[in-house]
Amino acid sequence: MPPSRKRMPWLLPMPTGDIDAMLAAIDDDVRATAHHTGRHALSDRVRTALHEVRRDAFVPELERDLAYLNHPLSIGYGQTISQPFIVAIMTELLELAPDHTVLEIGTGSGYQAAVLARLARAVYSIEIVPELAVQARETLVRLGCDNVQVRAGDGTEGWPEHAPFDAIMITAAAPSVAPALLAQLKPGGRLVAPLDAGDGSQILTVVHKEGDRAVYRSQFPVRFVPVTHGHKPRHPAT
Repeated sequence: MPPSRKRMPWLLPMPTGDIDAMLAAIDDDVRATAHHTGRHALSDRVRTALHEVRRDAFVPELERDLAYLNHPLSIGYGQTISQPFIVAIMTELLELAPDHTVLEIGTGSGYQAAVLARLARAVYSIEIVPELAVQARETLVRLGCDNVQVRAGDGTEGWPEHAPFDAIMITAAAPSVAPALLAQLKPGGRLVAPLDAGDGSQILTVVHKEGDRAVYRSQFPVRFVPVTHGHKPRHPAT
């Protein structure tokens, strides 16, 4: 049986004002990029997920006063928790349904996985830094997010034991999508990733799998660090 989605047992009162301010900042960025994405506002499902998942639970104690600002924060190991707008728009572009199974490449703090978990049946997340994989897994378990599995490894190889996936999210830039990931995406599925444009820039890209054919649609310029292979530190999306 697939894991169930439970409401996360938050231990502290929700900082509603801070979350509302974060969502307002995200809304501004969504509107500013709408001519690229066609998304003028977040869907109700994505907005609710962002409101329910406590970002401050995924950042170090010294960063918690800054947790609901719309920018990345350090989580140690030379990495960051992604900017809330990037989390929001990449999630929105996946177009998740409640019965979907998602593969995430780059767990980082686990925050993005927790957001995805509110929208999908199951999330499988791979982190190349073993220490972060352990920390993210422990945080997700502590918060009752029991439909996420996290493992350490090379995300470009995917997670074939649980394939095919309805959606795949990648949080580091590469010249192209790894063949293993395209092979593990279901026909009709969507993949969101930053791809190198060949001139030193990067473009957030949606890949829609139409049968055996991958159709690429560029969204807007972004800045991500490159995908790395093997157990080496990698910065997640900012």
